[in-house]
Parts: sequence; structure tokens; C-alpha cells
Amino acid sequence: MSIRGKACIMGAYEHPTRKAENKSVAQLHAEVALGALRDAGLTRGDVDGYFCAGDAPGMGPLSMADYLGLTKLKHVDATDLGGCSYLAHVAHAAEAIALGKCSVALITLAGRPRSEGQATGTAPRAGNPSQPDVQFEYPYGAAIANMYAMCARRHMHEFGTTSEQLAWIKVAASHHAQHNEHAMLRKLVTVEEVLNSPLVADPLHRLDCCVISDGGGALVVTSPEIARTLKRPLISVRGAGEAVKHQEGGRIDLTYTGARHSGARAFAEAGVTPADIKYASIYDSFTITVLLQLEDLGFCAQGEGGKFVADGNLISGVGRLPFNTDGGGLCNNHPANRGGITKVIEAVRQLRGEAHPAVQVKNCDLALAHGTGGSIGTRHASATLVLERL
Repeated sequence: MSIRGKACIMGAYEHPTRKAENKSVAQLHAEVALGALRDAGLTRGDVDGYFCAGDAPGMGPLSMADYLGLTKLKHVDATDLGGCSYLAHVAHAAEAIALGKCSVALITLAGRPRSEGQATGTAPRAGNPSQPDVQFEYPYGAAIANMYAMCARRHMHEFGTTSEQLAWIKVAASHHAQHNEHAMLRKLVTVEEVLNSPLVADPLHRLDCCVISDGGGALVVTSPEIARTLKRPLISVRGAGEAVKHQEGGRIDLTYTGARHSGARAFAEAGVTPADIKYASIYDSFTITVLLQLEDLGFCAQGEGGKFVADGNLISGVGRLPFNTDGGGLCNNHPANRGGITKVIEAVRQLRGEAHPAVQVKNCDLALAHGTGGSIGTRHASATLVLERL
């Protein structure tokens, strides 16, 4: 069974705050939920499906349904795939809607890592001792930043990718972020400035890394029948794919990600190719994350990512594949250290024609949103959506 055309994203909201010192995580979830429902023209009383992940406090949907006052739920989903959970939630919501399990699904994300002073990316994560990987990996001090740096170094070794090419990804993000009043980093940067910023984990510099921010976002996914009654553009879920990539008993290849599989599945269901995509929201925890995913999603061949991203090819109105026109995780925000939901939100803005005029893609009727969760240097999940304006 295909979910193509079986559900529409009718509400999307991104919290404007980037530092929420006086708000709880639950309060942020509530504020983004109400924002997305208002955007769709719906209320809490219309929601019969709720989706959240590991960022939700308490017992996930059990605690949040109570806090949010969602009294008519028929379907809940707490799938946690890290940063790409929320793209998977859109697909799961479409599946549930297609099967008649719910008709109005609410998806929320929120967190306060900036206010809580988390050393995101640079501190080793101990994890639960019962996890099968912890006893073998924790003694070596694996952290998010050095795992991604390892992938970058391997790609450089295999294909000749350069730090200058990676820097172009940050430059493109900054060109877009300058137009976003809520972006944490609105200053235009140059390749030289990226390369001259301090090394965090060789070869990744500080400006190769995403920001740390509070905030959150929410989406409302409905049946096509309900969507047609609302006074909003119809953004249809045309295709979706998920994948998990792991250590494979030590046979891991660091030069590609799970996007190779999730993207192929999404394109196959949507019946389109990468060449048909007008705009792409690509998960950007680090610049290397973007480069690998562009290759894996088929926008260029493996090993050609460096050339593809160079010279402004990702800048809206300049290059042939505009990406992350809100500034992305590299410049705008990365709420709860899980940037997947903002990728969907900006794709919806582009398809509606509601992005900032300076970065709005002309005639944008087909967009891709892609996320990753976990660590591409060890084990991670990938989720891809192909979205269409009807």
C-alpha cells in the first residue's frame, strides 16, 4: 500500500525563541502545538492522532496528551529515531490516516539544550550500560563531533573533498539566514572565515558545526478530505522512506549514509527523480552531513559532492539546488539538538510560497525534506519525504 496522496501537511509552526530560560519543555511543546493548529485552522478538539519522540518529557505521548488536553486520541506514536524522528512521524501519520486510524495528526518537538548548557557534540555520551554498544565504544571517547569529523576525513581521503568545499555549505546557509529575523547567526560568512574559525574536531571547524538552540516546532497532518475544507494550500505527502544504517559487525563504510536507502524509497513511491526537486531541506548538523546526504539522495554522484556544493550552488536564486532557505541548523536553529522538524517546516513554507521573498524558490511545487538521527560515524537512521503542492 502506498501513502502517495493519502495525507496533507496543513499546519506548520516554528517557535521563534532560541533561548527559553523561563519556559519548560512541556510549555514549549504546548506553544508549538497551538501554533501549528492555528496555522491549519484547527483546534485541539480536532486532534485524534498524536506523535512525539524522545525530546518529549515524561512518558512521551502519555504525559503530553494529558498536558496538552488531547481528549479524542485514537492513535499515538512515540517512534524515536533521533533528529529524523519527525520526518518519520509525517510518514507514519500518513500511514495511520490512510488506514483510518486517525484523521488529524499532531506532531511536536521541543527542547532547551541551550538554556541547560549542554555540551552538545563535544562530550562523550555514556548512554545506558545495558545498550549493547556502550561497553565497546564509550572507553574511546566517541562524541558526535569527532564521529562526524571521522566521516569527513574519510571522504577527503577517498574522493579528494576539501575543507574549502565543505565551507561553501556554511556560506550558502548564511546567505539565507541573513533574511531570517529569528536566526541565531545572521551574519554573512566567507569560505575564509569558515576555515579560520577554530578547529573543533579535525577537519571540522566551529563554523562547520550547527548552532545549539532552544525552541521547537510542530506539524499537523490531515486526511485529504479534511484538508480540502481548510483555507490553506494543500501540501501532499507524495513519497516517504526510512532506513537504519549501523556498524554491520565492523564492515561499516563511512562514505555514505542511510539516505542512500531512504531517499531511493521515497523517490520510488513519489514517482519522481532528484532532478524534479525544486527545493531541498537537508539535515545539517555539520557541513559534512549535508555533503554526504546530497550524494546519497542522488543529487550528484558519490565523490562529487564537493564540486556540487562549491561556488554557491546551494544558494537560492544563484545555484541549481536551493537548500535550507531558513538558514538551517548551521545558522538558524537546531531545537532540542534534533533538527528534523524544521526541515519539514521550511519545505512547507517554500511549497506554500511563504518563504522570505529573497529566498523563495520560483514555481516551487515539489520539495524534498530529509533528516538523520544518531551518528553517521556509528549508527543512525535516515528519513526522507517528497512533498508536493496540489
